[in-house]
Amino acid sequence: MASSTRVPAVEINGVYGALLKRMSRRMLGQVPESIGVMWNNPPVFKDLMGFGRKAEKWDRLDPQLSTLAHMASAGAIGCGFCLDLHYFMTRRNGLDEAKAREVPRWRDSDAFTPLERRVMEYAEAMCQTPPTVTDEMSARLAGELGAAALVELTAKVAFMNATSRLNVSLGIRSQEFAASCGLPPLAVPSTDVASPS
Repeated sequence: MASSTRVPAVEINGVYGALLKRMSRRMLGQVPESIGVMWNNPPVFKDLMGFGRKAEKWDRLDPQLSTLAHMASAGAIGCGFCLDLHYFMTRRNGLDEAKAREVPRWRDSDAFTPLERRVMEYAEAMCQTPPTVTDEMSARLAGELGAAALVELTAKVAFMNATSRLNVSLGIRSQEFAASCGLPPLAVPSTDVASPS
């Protein structure tokens, strides 16, 4: 299997691998190269996927806000794969595609409510090194969302931060999922991984 990533993708095998490929084709129309990269260490892949599936079941944060936070985090880190995947998932989840499309330029766009802007600002602040979250940001969001939703938002952004950094570090790039379902492409942040030499 040819790969443009920093760690070569390997063949996804076994019973779990066959099921994973079938589910990926059904959900995404293809098997992402990232799965082949992560399949170099199936236990790590399975544990990350397991946590991601559990996080999807959390329900204290509005799904639209969750998607915007995921995408803002991916954009802040420069993960074209994550940004594209979450944009694609907006259609599957029946969320606002027009807003999702504006996330890479959310500061300049008039598509978002003040609360949505505060959620994306918080997500970006969490992704800085060191994080730039302030007491004021947290207090305002806790007042608007409630403590449980703020904890969920923070946990989801932290997980997206980790997976985005993992993808960027391994050279995993956008696979144009959005284009495959007729959505216009997103502008990938300029910090997206450069092609390996």
